[in-house]
Amino acid sequence: MTHDLSRRWQLLAIVLVIGFLVWLLAPVLMPFAIAGMLAYLGDPLADRLERRGMNRTLAVSIVFFVLVLLLIGALLLLVPLIYHQVENLIRNLPHYVDWAQNVALPWLQHKLNLDPDAFDTGRLMAAIRAHIGSIGAVATSVLGTVSRSSLGAVMWLTNLVLIPVVSFYLLRDWDHLIAYIDRVLPRSVQPTVVHLARESDAVLGAFVRGQLLVMLGLGIYYGGSLTLVGLSVGPLIGMVAGLLSFVPYLGFMVGFGAAIIAALVQYGDWTHPLVVCGVFVVGQLLEGYVLVPKLVGDKIGLHPVAVIFAVLAGGYLFGFLGVLLALPAASVIMVLLRYLLERYRLSDLYTEAGPDDPVIAEVNVTLDTPAGEGKGQASTSVAAPPHPDGGASP
Repeated sequence: MTHDLSRRWQLLAIVLVIGFLVWLLAPVLMPFAIAGMLAYLGDPLADRLERRGMNRTLAVSIVFFVLVLLLIGALLLLVPLIYHQVENLIRNLPHYVDWAQNVALPWLQHKLNLDPDAFDTGRLMAAIRAHIGSIGAVATSVLGTVSRSSLGAVMWLTNLVLIPVVSFYLLRDWDHLIAYIDRVLPRSVQPTVVHLARESDAVLGAFVRGQLLVMLGLGIYYGGSLTLVGLSVGPLIGMVAGLLSFVPYLGFMVGFGAAIIAALVQYGDWTHPLVVCGVFVVGQLLEGYVLVPKLVGDKIGLHPVAVIFAVLAGGYLFGFLGVLLALPAASVIMVLLRYLLERYRLSDLYTEAGPDDPVIAEVNVTLDTPAGEGKGQASTSVAAPPHPDGGASP
């Protein structure tokens, strides 16, 4: 018993040290985390090519080349599109400001019975002018800091170079790394860790590969549908909605709100906003009944509130790295929690029957007595507590 307790404390200390090191080195781990995700995505394809007779280096080279081509193609396709969409948005920004001043804000004032000066643009502009000096000073300070921090720019460039290099070597040596980790695990916990690792791999595979396809599908659907509706910024709204769809309902809410405002500003009628509503209703049905069940499945089992909490907690603890890894980490944590719940239900703490309490037993016997038998016994069946002086209670 003492040996088992000591071993558990040692394992807990190892886990805590690893967690502390990850938290401490979070800014440095960004390229390695992205490279690890790319290697994880490419490993099944490399294994499939290897089973067909290729050596590991050739298989990895082919997979790596395909990933690089896909990345370059996506950049060549998306960068000009995003550039034109942002340029279009900036060009139409005065129309949005005019609509907000002359349509949206007066409507809110009328419906909510607000003070007519609540949204006085003159006062807002005066306040901005009053603080423009401090804003300029802050901007100058920030620009000076950025211009002086050449080390930061060098680090970013280094990370960009490190990601493909680390991805290639991780992908090439992935099976060797897994085998090495398996060899160094304590033999007492190795079967359990292997079982949890396989279950986590199934969950992560369903999430990472499936959720990326869901985001891509929703982005294409929303962007294409809003473009067919006639919105000039439809592709940009569709891309944002698809990108944010990894958080439940966030992509829907952001995309729906932006599309409704764009339709009202661009057309000024109610027909196009109603069509936009139809587009997003169909999008939700497509996501809930086709894309997620087919591509992700029900292996993850994360509640929407848990997803939102995981993203916020990951961002607070580890910054952008935490946001990037929040949902995969939450999926693995759910696997561990399900395992701990199963162990708890098999433990003595859960299965052991409660002690026989004579007072409770006597009350249960009295309550189970049929009506009409022994009336008045319920009030006297429970033994009175002993008198403080040691005698019987009166």
